[in-house]
Amino acid sequence: MTDGRGLARGRRARGSRAPEGKARTPRAAFPSREQVLRFIHDSPDRVGRRDIARAFGISGADRARLKALLGELGDEGLVERGRRRPPRAAGELPPVTVVEVTGGDADGELHARPTRWDGEAPPPPIVMIPERIGGGAALAPGDRALARLRRAADGSYEARVMRRLASPPDEILGVYNLVAGHGRVAPTDRRHKREFVVSGADSHGARPGDVVLAASLPGARLGLGKARIVARLGSFDDPRSYSTIAIHNQGIPAAFSAEALAEAEAATPVPTGGRRDLRELPLVTIDPADARDRDDAVWAAPDPDPGNPGGWKIVVAIADVAAHVRPGSALDADARERGNSVYFPDRVAPMLPEALSNGLCSLAAGADRACLAAFLWIDADGNPRRHQFVRGTMRAAANLTYRGVQDLRDGGRADEDHADGGAPALDPVIRDLYGAYAALLRARERRRPLDIELPELRVALGADGHVESVRPRARLESHRLIEECMIAANVAAAETLSDRGAPGMFRVHDRPDDEKVEALRELLASLDLRLATGPAVRAEHFNRILKRVAGTPHARLVNEVVLRSQSQAFYSPGGGGHFGLNLRHYAHFTSPIRRYADLVAHRALIAALGLGDDGLAGSAVDELPGLGERISAAERRAMAAEREALNRYLAAHLEPRRGAAFTGRISGVTRFGLFVTLDDIGTDGLVPVRTLADDFYVHDETRHALVGERTGKTHALGSAVDVRLVEADAVTGSLRLELIEERGPSPARRGKAGREPRQARKRRNRRG
Repeated sequence: MTDGRGLARGRRARGSRAPEGKARTPRAAFPSREQVLRFIHDSPDRVGRRDIARAFGISGADRARLKALLGELGDEGLVERGRRRPPRAAGELPPVTVVEVTGGDADGELHARPTRWDGEAPPPPIVMIPERIGGGAALAPGDRALARLRRAADGSYEARVMRRLASPPDEILGVYNLVAGHGRVAPTDRRHKREFVVSGADSHGARPGDVVLAASLPGARLGLGKARIVARLGSFDDPRSYSTIAIHNQGIPAAFSAEALAEAEAATPVPTGGRRDLRELPLVTIDPADARDRDDAVWAAPDPDPGNPGGWKIVVAIADVAAHVRPGSALDADARERGNSVYFPDRVAPMLPEALSNGLCSLAAGADRACLAAFLWIDADGNPRRHQFVRGTMRAAANLTYRGVQDLRDGGRADEDHADGGAPALDPVIRDLYGAYAALLRARERRRPLDIELPELRVALGADGHVESVRPRARLESHRLIEECMIAANVAAAETLSDRGAPGMFRVHDRPDDEKVEALRELLASLDLRLATGPAVRAEHFNRILKRVAGTPHARLVNEVVLRSQSQAFYSPGGGGHFGLNLRHYAHFTSPIRRYADLVAHRALIAALGLGDDGLAGSAVDELPGLGERISAAERRAMAAEREALNRYLAAHLEPRRGAAFTGRISGVTRFGLFVTLDDIGTDGLVPVRTLADDFYVHDETRHALVGERTGKTHALGSAVDVRLVEADAVTGSLRLELIEERGPSPARRGKAGREPRQARKRRNRRG
């Protein structure tokens, strides 16, 4: 028997006795002392030997063994003897109880609170007697322990730890409110299907509308759960709480260590000695208007080599983060833990402290900055001829935006940040960058990478933090220019490491799993689209489908389902190629401010090319496989947090429009309802199947549709619909919709008009 199963039975037993005549619990392994102690002290009600036996499935000769164990625990003072606990005065704690460490004071003393407290007033304070149990680590806030208490003259208690308890209570992040005068916590995680009741003594001073962290308490398995507030994280009325919730839910580190902050504040500019002087090159940064860091700059010019007619020389200069973040430092430890920066509409959870990410490592116009630069030579058709990496000192000529560059390209003028307070002659710089881009684009078209186009939503916030607008980010040619330059630099970094057999970190994207491809093929067939068959699907096969639907109402849906079918990219020291980009070698090199993988790539290049003593070496090389797994997981964690926060912002933005009608398209079909993507905003909502009241609908997995048993009416993937917004829940970030009508069928093949599906006819006939 595992702890989880044993405790689950314990909770069921505490709720009520099993009815007579029910089958007995099968014989199981005898529980440990700690399991029995945890059951007794976590129980909200008085328990006896019979309750414990029922909870752990103890029967037969093991009952005598349980009696002996309880006797030993009683002799040690760990449990109270007798059927009933001795009466205690109001406000008193038992001599032995489970406590949770809540924090420390200025004198270094740890304070705790009992995990169970039935009084209305706050529990009396508990001071932990400092000692290590069994030579282990000292207790820290959040730890729980079984402790022996001694009451002091002032009414407080001193606690001596008898045994550390291994499992902390389950945590719930939610919003606290009052319902009929009683505290309730509504979880922010939509997977929690019930709310939790909080007694007045366990409210921790929370006020209605507070975002709180709560600990679940033992109680009935059905109905509302029980919890107590552990911490208050702010008011849910403040839209910034949406990101706070995502940060806590996904476990994003919220604060840097004091040592890391001190190292960042103490950092100084890197001396120029021994570095290539690139300050005369008019390198420019090109970023979104709301960019919070600038770690890459570009410059291009025609290659003067007569042996390369029509060719180009490109420089991609990247902030030399490795010069400031040394292996083994506190900064490095914090950056490894984060793995990457996480971007929210209202803030960024950075990988590096602001003194570096927005200071010495940010390529501000007119400021001398250390960089690691890739010199790339390509021919007129964009084919790489050679490359070189140098450590240098650069001075950005301008900090440009994508829109500003596009305006300059189109003959307009943009208001940008330039060095020395004036605008340099940017026209030739931009013209040459576009010339090099045209060559890179020709190479891309021959390479035929996966060409998925999905709009990225931009949430604009007002001064009060509330959403002002939601619209797709503009997709400009200037975006593609930078993408192609960055891809070329990343390929050069990967090839340099691979050719030299040097250890490093590569970006790997495997071909899609055969089962996923087959599922996609069936789904596309329901939309009357045919994906090529064969043993080795290639990116160009997907591109043919995407090209066919481009400009049609189904373009977004098809791009989404093709994206879902792809393997998830990851980091690995072993390489493996990039299916989506159709490249044999690929590494992330261009964003070391916000991705730890790029910092590792920089260190690997420094070591492989002999560019300094701060490269990848020693035990760091042996740790690369595990590191790749950790930063891949951190990337997925960041994506989940960003998506979670965005969903809450969108739900809050739509909440005032409850009852409004929207157009949309069915983007997912499940047995419990239809997912509809709204045309105006691009976010999804659910039409529960129970609200389709005109028939009993059955999920037809093959057709990706809900089919009415009586009428044969079909709601299928891709169908255009009108829906009404019934609920926008910012707490969970979810939308509930109501179907008004289906305006047009999906492009799936249909049978004869009005003909009832064969499966539906069979089910109806069986019912007679």
